[in-house]
Amino acid sequence: MPAELQSQLFSQALNIQRPWYITSIEFRQEERRLDIWVDFERGARFPCPECGKEDCPIHDTVEKEWRHLDFFQFRTYIHCRVPRVMCEKCRIRLIEVPWSRKSSGFTNLFEAMIILMAGDMQISQISERVKETDTRLWRVIKYHVKKAVKELDLSCVTAICIDETSEKKGHNYITVFADPGSRKVIYVCKGKDADSVGSFFSYLFSHHGDPRKIKLACCDMSPAYIKGIGEYLENAQITFDKFHVIMIVNKGVDAVRRFEQKINGILKKTRYLWLKNPENLNDRQDTWLHSLKTMNLKTGKAYQMKMTVQEFYRIEDPVLAKKFFGKWYFWGTHSKLYPMIDAAKTLKRHLDGILNYFESGGTNGFLY
Repeated sequence: MPAELQSQLFSQALNIQRPWYITSIEFRQEERRLDIWVDFERGARFPCPECGKEDCPIHDTVEKEWRHLDFFQFRTYIHCRVPRVMCEKCRIRLIEVPWSRKSSGFTNLFEAMIILMAGDMQISQISERVKETDTRLWRVIKYHVKKAVKELDLSCVTAICIDETSEKKGHNYITVFADPGSRKVIYVCKGKDADSVGSFFSYLFSHHGDPRKIKLACCDMSPAYIKGIGEYLENAQITFDKFHVIMIVNKGVDAVRRFEQKINGILKKTRYLWLKNPENLNDRQDTWLHSLKTMNLKTGKAYQMKMTVQEFYRIEDPVLAKKFFGKWYFWGTHSKLYPMIDAAKTLKRHLDGILNYFESGGTNGFLY
């Protein structure tokens, strides 16, 4: 292919426009590498990157290189001598090229690809695929995340979901705040106490939000979160996340199983049979569970109580739901199964927030 035609094609692909132009292109077959050299027209003048003053003369140039999207499975690099202009006000300043941001070793399109891939892949996987180090990729991601956070507008947020998780492994907890309207995480901070909500309170103000607009807060039954919401989100009605409600009952079921297993070996290796929902069991597990349910097991009784709580969440009328819970609570507290009695009393103490679900419909389900 003639060199002139090559330059025209790559200029279109890279959106190279005057005063920039491609001077040469080199394919390195053995290295699977493509190098493209870009220069600027003689006599060209550029705006000051700091104050914006137009038509600044060139003082000197600096050689730069950027990784670009691959062409034909060839790793592609753009090379250019970038002008430093003389500005009367700002003195000597390095200009910004149109294909890359300042201080980046990647083109804008390459960075866009990294951000897109990071939504579905681990950084180590991206690193292996694009043949770049984790460190360089993390710099790109941190830059764009920080920029996105800075530009975040939370003025329309009227509900919030709060959940805790552990950072890596161990007991270094973080609190996650999400907007159920957009179904996006909007803030993360260390800790899981009332001050975490206070930290979110300040963050909300700094991004055009108003804590007084928050009418719904969905969380678990953590006393710290309840206290924090009361202090910092005074207009928010608390809805206790139904997944955490069921988790409390699940813990009761598992405690009953562990105790009964000590005297009945048939329950060994059955933990997940009782904790999983029936639709998530395979055929073998379903048959096994059905067989166990026909026996007069305390664990089976606790399991039925758990399944009844799930039926509770299928009721649409709040009044009927409250009556349903009253009957379930009587059943639980008279079951003689102490873990289930504790679970029932815990739910009773938080009943108002549990029943708020039937009006707000709030859950943290999209965070899991």
